[in-house]
Amino acid sequence: MQTIIDYFSTIPSSHRSLILVGGITIFWLIENAFPLFNFKYKRWHHAGINIFFTLTTIIVNFCLAFILLNVADWAYQNNFGILQWLPEMPIAAYTIIGLLLLDLIGAYLVHLVEHKVKFLWGFHLIHHTDTWIDTTSANRHHPGESVIRFVFTTLGVVLVGSPMWLVFLYQTLSVVATQFNHANIALPKKVDLFLSYFIVSPDMHKVHHHYVMPYTDSNYGNIFSIWDRLFGTFKVLPREEIVYGVDTHMHPEEHNELKNLLKIPFQKKK
Repeated sequence: MQTIIDYFSTIPSSHRSLILVGGITIFWLIENAFPLFNFKYKRWHHAGINIFFTLTTIIVNFCLAFILLNVADWAYQNNFGILQWLPEMPIAAYTIIGLLLLDLIGAYLVHLVEHKVKFLWGFHLIHHTDTWIDTTSANRHHPGESVIRFVFTTLGVVLVGSPMWLVFLYQTLSVVATQFNHANIALPKKVDLFLSYFIVSPDMHKVHHHYVMPYTDSNYGNIFSIWDRLFGTFKVLPREEIVYGVDTHMHPEEHNELKNLLKIPFQKKK
C-alpha cells in the first residue's frame, strides 16, 4: 500500500496522460473486437469531436490544478475534513473510505445536480447528445461543464480532507472507470450484473444514456454503484432496448457538429 501512496504522491503528468491515452486505446481495440452495438457512423469524425472535448477537459483541469493542490494541502495541514476527523484506521480502510467520499461528491453529486438545475443541464446536455456511445464518449464534456465538475471535485477534496496522493489515485480510477463504462463492449450479462453490485458496469451506465426519461435521470455514478442504490436512482433496462442520445437533440446537425455542440448551453432550451 505504501508503494501506491508513494507513486501517486509524485505521479508525473506524463504518466497521467499515458493512462488516459492508454485507456482509450485499449478499450477502443476491445470494443472493435467485441462490440455491443454495430454502429453505422463515421467513426473517426465521431471520435474527433469527442477527443476535442477530452482535450478541452485536460486543458481546463491543467489550468486550474494549482487550486486543487492548494486546497488539498490546506485541508491536510489544518486537519480539516471527514478523513481527518475519523479515528485512526488501517491505510487500506482510509483509502477506500476516501475514494467512496470523493466519488460521492466529485462524480455522483455533481452529476445529479447537473440533471436537476436547468442552467447546468445546458452544459451537461452535450454529453447526452451522443447517439453512438463508445469509450471516446467518456470525456465528451463542454468546457463549461469541465469547470463545473472541477468545482465539485475541489469541494469534495476539502470536505473529505483528502491528501493529494488520494486525489491523484481517485482521478486515475475515475478516468479508467468512465472509459470502461462508456465503452461499446458486450460483457456476459451475468458478469456485468455481478460487477454492477460494486462498480458502475457498462450495462448499468448505458441505461443513463437512454434517450428518454426516466432512464436519463438514473445511474449517475462513475466508479462505485453504491450511491445510486443507496439514494434510489438505480434503474435497469435491457441492453437490447437502449437507444442512445436525448430526445431533444436526435438530428445529426444537433449532436454531430462541433460548432453546434459548443453553442448548445446558450441556445433556447427545447
